[in-house]
Amino acid sequence: MNHTLTELKNSLAEISDLKAAAAVLSWDQMALMPPGAAAARARQLATMERLAHEKATAPELGRLLDELQPLLEGLSPDSPDVALIRVAARDFERAAKIPPKFTAEFSEHTSRTYEAWAKARAQKDFQIVRPLLEKTLDYSRQLANFYPGYQHIADPLIDELDEGLTVAVIRPLFAQLREELTRLVGAITARPAPDDSCLKQHFPEADQWRFGLNVAERLGYDFNRGRQDKSPHPFTTSFSIDDVRITTRIKENRLSEALFSTIHETGHALYEQGIDPRWEATPLASGTAMGVHESQSRLWENLVGRSRHFWQYFYPKLQEVFPQQLGQVDFEVFYHALNKVERSLIRTDADEVTYNLHVMIRFDLELAMLEGKLAVADLREAWNERYRTDLGVTPPDDGLGVLQDMHWYSGTIGGYFQSYTLGNIMSAQFYEAALAHHPQIPTEIAAGRFETLHGWLKTNIYQYGRQLSGTTIVQRATGKPITIEPYVRYLKNKYRELYP
Repeated sequence: MNHTLTELKNSLAEISDLKAAAAVLSWDQMALMPPGAAAARARQLATMERLAHEKATAPELGRLLDELQPLLEGLSPDSPDVALIRVAARDFERAAKIPPKFTAEFSEHTSRTYEAWAKARAQKDFQIVRPLLEKTLDYSRQLANFYPGYQHIADPLIDELDEGLTVAVIRPLFAQLREELTRLVGAITARPAPDDSCLKQHFPEADQWRFGLNVAERLGYDFNRGRQDKSPHPFTTSFSIDDVRITTRIKENRLSEALFSTIHETGHALYEQGIDPRWEATPLASGTAMGVHESQSRLWENLVGRSRHFWQYFYPKLQEVFPQQLGQVDFEVFYHALNKVERSLIRTDADEVTYNLHVMIRFDLELAMLEGKLAVADLREAWNERYRTDLGVTPPDDGLGVLQDMHWYSGTIGGYFQSYTLGNIMSAQFYEAALAHHPQIPTEIAAGRFETLHGWLKTNIYQYGRQLSGTTIVQRATGKPITIEPYVRYLKNKYRELYP
C-alpha cells in the first residue's frame, strides 16, 4: 500500500509541475509578454493544458486511486493520506469527464479572448470581443453539461471552485444580504458625503509602488518566495508554495487603486505561502474553496486595511512619502475619505457597503446568460440597465462598464463571481472568531504588528490547503456554518460611527 501511495504522489507531482509551467506562461502573458506573442502563447498554453489533462485523466492514475480506496476505511477522515486520496479522486473524476480536445480548445480560446479583451478595454468597445464571448458562453455550457444531473446549469461551474455550493443555496443567501445592504446604502447616501479629494491628487507611481511593497512585507508577505508586478487587472498566482506572485495596477491620480489592490492580493498570497510545506506538488497545495480564498483577500484589504487601527500606524508613514499631498490633511479627513460610501461604476474600486451589489449584478447576469435568458449581444445593455436600477449610475462607456473585469474573458461565464461575496461574508466571520481568541489584535495592528492575526489565520485556515473543505474550515474556525450576521454587524457598527 505504501508503494502505491508513493506512485500516486509521484504522478500527482508531475501533474502539478505541468500546471505550474502553464501558470508561469499565463502569468507572463498578463504581466510581461509583448502583445505580438499572443498567438504563439495561446498555442503554448493549449499544449500545456492538454498534457496536464492527459496526465490527470490517465488510466494508470485511476488504477492507483482504486487500489488506495481501502486505505480510506481504516484511517481517520482527518488523516493527511485520506485527504490526499479524497481530493485526488475528486479531481480525477471531474477531469475524466472532460475530453482532452475540449481542454486544449478552451485554453487556446481563453488565451485569445483575454488578448481581445485587453484591446477592447483599451478602446472601450465591447463589439471587439463580443463574438469571442459568445463562444465562451458555448464552451461554458458544454463544460457544465459534462456533469449531468445538476439542478441549475451553473451548479457544476460553482462546484469547481466552491465545492458543495449551488445556485439554490447562494441565491437566498444573496437575497438576504442584498436586502440588508440596500437599506444600509440608502441610509448612508442620504447623509452628507465626506470629502475624498485628498485621495485624488497626483501621487507619483514610483512612490506608490514602494509604499505598497512596504505594506505587503509588513503584513507578512515573504518576498523571498514572491514578487509583485503590474498587470491590467490585479491577480495572484502560485507556481509552488515557495513561489507565490502578485500584481497590482497604479493610477497616479487615485491613491487607493494600487494600495488596496496590493493589500488585497497580499491577502491571497499570505494564504498560499502559509500552506503546510508537506502538501507541495500535490493537489492539496492550494487554497480550498474560492470563497475562503476571497475571504482572506477581503479580510486584509477591508477589515484590516481600511480600519482606523491600521491607519493609526501607517498614515504618518504615508504622509512622509507624500508630504505635499497629505502633510496637511487631518487623520480623520483621510480616514473618512478612504471609507467613503458612494454609488459607483467600478467593482474593484467600490467601497465595502456597495461592493457586493456589483458582484450580485454580475452573478445574476451570468446566470441569465447560462439559462439562455440573456444573449451576449444584449449583455452591454443589460449591464448598463442593472447599474442604473441597482446603483443609480450608468456607465459612460464599455471600459467602465461590461469590459471592466477580466473574468468572463479569461475563463468561463459562471462559477467565479459568487466567491467574492461569499468571501466578504466569511471575512467578518473569521475576523470575529480571531478577535474572540485574541482581543488584543486591534491594539497590535495600531502598533504595526500583524503576527497574532496572521498566525491565527495560518493555524486555522492557511496550513490546511485543500485538506479540509471550505465549509469544514468555516465550521471549525468559527464554530458556526457560514452566516451573514457577523458581516452585517461589522458593516453597521463601522459605518454608524462614520455616518452618524
